[in-house]
Amino acid sequence: MSFYKEVEKFKDFDMEKYMDELTHEEIKRSIKKDKLTKFDFLNLLSPKAKDHLEEMAKEAQRRSVQQFGKIISLYIPMYISNYCTNECTYCGFNKNNKIDRKHLKLNEIQAEAIEIAKTGIRHILLLTGEAEGLVGVDYIEDAVKILKKHFDSVVVEIYPLETEEYRRLGNIGVDGLTIYQEVYDEKIYKSVHLGGKKSDYMWRLETPERGAKAGLRSINIGTLFGLGDLVEEAYLSGLHAEYLTDKYLNSEFSISLPRINEAEGGYKSKYILDDASFVQFVLAYRLFLPKAGINISTREVAEFRDNLIGLGVTKFSAGSKTNVGAYSDMEKSTPQFEISDNRSVEETESAIRERGYQVVHKDWELIV
Repeated sequence: MSFYKEVEKFKDFDMEKYMDELTHEEIKRSIKKDKLTKFDFLNLLSPKAKDHLEEMAKEAQRRSVQQFGKIISLYIPMYISNYCTNECTYCGFNKNNKIDRKHLKLNEIQAEAIEIAKTGIRHILLLTGEAEGLVGVDYIEDAVKILKKHFDSVVVEIYPLETEEYRRLGNIGVDGLTIYQEVYDEKIYKSVHLGGKKSDYMWRLETPERGAKAGLRSINIGTLFGLGDLVEEAYLSGLHAEYLTDKYLNSEFSISLPRINEAEGGYKSKYILDDASFVQFVLAYRLFLPKAGINISTREVAEFRDNLIGLGVTKFSAGSKTNVGAYSDMEKSTPQFEISDNRSVEETESAIRERGYQVVHKDWELIV
């Protein structure tokens, strides 16, 4: 069975009718339940649940501290290539965009790793564009071997791989995978992925399962808010996380809430996720998925991220740069998107501590 069966079931669901008939009493009951059903989760994502954010926040905070304690783990992203053969209308790396492209050599990856390690962060997220023939698994493997000399945890956010390829990376020290479906609505998916291997909806949808089958410890998923209907996308991404958690007991699953930022190509979002709805979705995820991590990246502005501490989030990126070779001041390349929180790692750590939370640099190390 694939999660696609859940997606298909949802196609016949009358969301508008359900939301019209939903009552505030039903939402209050959903907040108080120890274990939420799929419909409880949908109730908390509904527009009517905005009237109950304070109650949701109190419950989310209680359950988050109970499960994770008062901690925020930090990671830092590192882009090693922005060449890409895909045509994603919302992405700065779209092959048709006339941007400054760069592909790091192994000695340049080493230089970047040395600079990033100076920040004290021990978890690194390795990212690339998808360029067949240039960014192959051999190249990723060589990059990981270098990063493992400098970091305790290496997670990859690259193009989807086969199970055996994930297992191969796991054998040399990769312990996690980040893969966003981007948009669960199949029609919209096809309309924004115009070419390249990423245009294969099913190949991407089943990627987290291939990572779990390969034995990767942590898998992070999510939808890119701005491409599809907000509530529907939040709902399906939450169901996807639940499906994976129930099926693959040896992996930990987390969820992210990226929303579209300005990128090369000038994509204009039809679906705007405002701050209040963003907070509501974080709270709903925490109550529905009590054991799942919730990641917030530097796509969000500093003050907003700080205000999310204590509401269920467990991981922040910090000191991020989205252009290739940026940490060691190499020849500039075009960033994938503009980040909104430009604070240093030290400034981010100070903000977390001021909220009474502990900064975690290392919570895992895979020995290979």
